[in-house]
This record gives sequence, C-alpha cells and structure tokens, in this order.
Amino acid sequence: MNWLVTYLAYALAFTAGVLLLLGLVLWWRREEPTPGELERRRRLQVNRVGRITNGSILELHDQNEPGEHLLLYNYNVRGVEYQAAQDISFFRHRVDFKRLAAGQPTSVKYDPQNPTNSIVLCEDWSGL
Repeated sequence: MNWLVTYLAYALAFTAGVLLLLGLVLWWRREEPTPGELERRRRLQVNRVGRITNGSILELHDQNEPGEHLLLYNYNVRGVEYQAAQDISFFRHRVDFKRLAAGQPTSVKYDPQNPTNSIVLCEDWSGL
C-alpha cells in the first residue's frame, strides 16, 4: 500500500510538471498583437468608457498609399481645446469620403480619464 501512495505522488508531480511546461510553452509562443489590433482595442475601449462632445473636422488627408485616409479633428473638453487625428481607412465601407469637409461638425468620443484619447469612428459607433 505504501508503494501505491509513492507511485501516486510521483504521477501527480509528473503531471503537474508537464502541465506547467505546457503552459510555459504556450505563453512563450503566444502572438503579440499587431499595431492594427492594438488600435482596434483602443478604439473599442474609448467607445466603451467614452463621453461624447462636439467637435469639427479640420481636414481629411489622403496618405501615401491609395485608400489611406487620416481624419484631423478638434474638440473641447472642460474648456480645453484638443486636436487629434484618426486613421479611418478601415471604415471605407461606412464613410463617404467625398462628403467630409473642413469645418463640418462631428461628434467625438473621448476617455474622461485621458481626454487626449479620442475617436470619431469605431466598429460600433460613428460621430460622422
């Protein structure tokens, strides 16, 4: 009977070691998020916690690559004016770029803990 307890203890230790090793291998091989994925997460976080304020479009820049669009906008939070830019290229299917013009009003969502972190457009919301 004593040999059974020893055998079970060794089996349990071996299993725990294998699981620990497997966990370490999976952690080591995990993929780092791409810059696009990090930006998507940022937009969704601002959308989740953000407050809405009025803003206006300053200009729409066509980037070096065809189909790349950078939207420059400004907004006020508690008397402080902010200017920001957002790459809206991923939303080509939702935005008519020909209708965007400087001076056009827009809604802006900003993070109340960090008002410089803002969006005009994300997967679940649009201020345009």
